Amino acid sequence: MDPVGILLLIVAIFFIVVLFRSIKIVPQQWNYIIERLGKYRRTLEPGPRLLVPFVDTVRAKVDLRERVVNFPPQPVITADNLGVQIDTVLYYIITQPTDAVYRIDDYLAGVEQLTTTTLRNVVGSMDLERTLTSREEINARLAAELDKATDKWGLKVTRVELRSIEPPLSIRDAMEKQMRAERDRRAVILNAEGNKRSAILNAEGEQQAKVLRAKGDRDAEVLRADGQAKAIQTVFAAIHKAKPTDRLLAYQYLQTLPEIAAGDANKMWVIPAELTRALGSFGNAFGGNVDSSSDDDEDVEVDNSALELDDEVAAALEAAQQAAREVKDIGEGRAPDQLPPAPA
Repeated sequence: MDPVGILLLIVAIFFIVVLFRSIKIVPQQWNYIIERLGKYRRTLEPGPRLLVPFVDTVRAKVDLRERVVNFPPQPVITADNLGVQIDTVLYYIITQPTDAVYRIDDYLAGVEQLTTTTLRNVVGSMDLERTLTSREEINARLAAELDKATDKWGLKVTRVELRSIEPPLSIRDAMEKQMRAERDRRAVILNAEGNKRSAILNAEGEQQAKVLRAKGDRDAEVLRADGQAKAIQTVFAAIHKAKPTDRLLAYQYLQTLPEIAAGDANKMWVIPAELTRALGSFGNAFGGNVDSSSDDDEDVEVDNSALELDDEVAAALEAAQQAAREVKDIGEGRAPDQLPPAPA
């Protein structure tokens, strides 16, 4: 290759290098810190940017997105002299790229150390029980303290979270026993309350059942007594309307005597005096001596409203009227075998 060609090649390579160093493309959410001959010149924002080659250099590339840092567990002593391991998570963003580059050597290490010391100060003023139950309070205090301290570094702490709090093993065992005893106590109390409620409900149910059963028995007795009263009133009205005589009573006594003597245990039975007189009247009836004065007996006034009953009572009334007719026929001197058959 001739010297002219070599020179042209060197010029082309130099031009490409100069062009490459003169143009910078900054990504979105990034800032480039530019120094000119070792001194801060400007901050490049996203987009294509031109630089003076071999004079302007990129000092740092700063990410403006929110970043998450997980710090290792830190030993912390509480106010009641118990050591716990606390694992924290920190969320922050860079608001001033120049301050984050020039005001601190390593802002991430500074944030970690600041988080550790602030956490020990906050948790050191609390006992273990409050530490375990006051995570929101600890998070808020840590975020406020760190945001105040890191403001001069161009950082903003948006959130601090306690990911885990690990007490000593002996303390964990004691806490588990305490929680187990508390759960057992609650279970016993709930069981006792359930038994109490069940006993109360059973007693109330039995009481209501007895009351309803008593009301039912009372209503049944009232209805039964009312039915018996109506039946007696109906029979009584029929008998008085038929004007029975001693001959009918004698006939009824004769029908009842076999039933009285039918029992095996009846060794002796007494005939009342009224039965003897009734039998005499009954004999006179078959002998033809009829006392016509019985036809002139005074009629008995009967309340006919008692006769307005249901079908069964109406049937009983018809039977009573048939019996009254038989009584009347007997009073007129007719023999029992000459009476018409009773209704079914």
